[in-house]
Amino acid sequence: MNFVIITHVPHIVEQNQYFAYAPYVREMNIWTKQLGKVVVVAPESKSRKTPIDIKYDHEDIEFVAVAGFDVLHLKSIFNTVFKTPGICCSIYLAMKDADHIHLRCPGNMGLLATLLQILFPKKIKTAKYAGNWDPKSKQPLSYKLQKWILSNTFLTRNMQVLVYGKWEESSKNIKPFFTATYNEADKLPIISKDLKQKIRFVFVGALVSGKNPLYAIQLAEALHKNGHDVALALFGEGAERNELEQYIGKNNLENIISLKGNQTQEIVKKAYEQSHFVVLPSDSEGWPKAVAEGMFWGCVPVATSVSCVPFMLDYGNRGLLLEMELEKDLNQLDTVLKNEIDYQIMSEKATDWSRKYTLDVFEEEIKKLLTP
Repeated sequence: MNFVIITHVPHIVEQNQYFAYAPYVREMNIWTKQLGKVVVVAPESKSRKTPIDIKYDHEDIEFVAVAGFDVLHLKSIFNTVFKTPGICCSIYLAMKDADHIHLRCPGNMGLLATLLQILFPKKIKTAKYAGNWDPKSKQPLSYKLQKWILSNTFLTRNMQVLVYGKWEESSKNIKPFFTATYNEADKLPIISKDLKQKIRFVFVGALVSGKNPLYAIQLAEALHKNGHDVALALFGEGAERNELEQYIGKNNLENIISLKGNQTQEIVKKAYEQSHFVVLPSDSEGWPKAVAEGMFWGCVPVATSVSCVPFMLDYGNRGLLLEMELEKDLNQLDTVLKNEIDYQIMSEKATDWSRKYTLDVFEEEIKKLLTP
């Protein structure tokens, strides 16, 4: 089978090997495990690889490099106009020779690919929509357009669209799905945590405005001022790092807040194992892996009510849904921290739920999608 992947994820080429963002590559290694040839159409990055970049584990990969593009500024819009024909040509030629077309959405490449796949109604196709599928959510016009095309069974034929969460009035080609990080073999006993020791919070994600890392810091700060012995570790890098460092220094929070940067999966796993809570006050998510991963190791999730997060947290029974109002969210946390039994029940429910979604189960579901 000639399996063609169209993605916006930047790829790094080193010594004829292809590296990209680790969670994405780990998933694609499962998709391509039993396949013959794999063609990846994606932007090429000239950056050096970091601890969160890993390589594809496949012997027969063809990488088709295309120019990266965006429409964020006037200059980039003009550049995009000139780049788009060449990118579309590369996508079209790859699709033309494909036995199975796989789109990664949403994104700029996803938008072009959703339009071009219309020209191949007889080819087998799948699309992974990794963003928020909630039809009521506020999203960029390009995301809405991708969702509309993918849902339109006249324009989009012979395709299964994998989305996070189950949404009413979905078209017949929309399939509720999930993602995973750990195997069945990783279901080790949970390290005992009680609320009498230092209460540890962990944030895993990009340090950007959409993830609201500053709000996570302010929550920990407020709990500290209320007399709780807390610590917050933030894993990730991003444009807001300097601002966060300044806030931590200005408010003398160095003893309770630490910025860990990008770290390996093993280091992050150890942080989950030792933490009481995983916090993600994000504006938008698909299936937030950080939340599911933390739950796998017994962390009680503290996250915003976006996308399928309410379902993941069972509407507050296995975690806390943030309202993004500091006083209200502080009160929620205070209530749990004062009741050890409630905390332990939430932690157990979180673990039981998350451990249903392993890579072993994920691989079996992928095999079904690839079976003609």
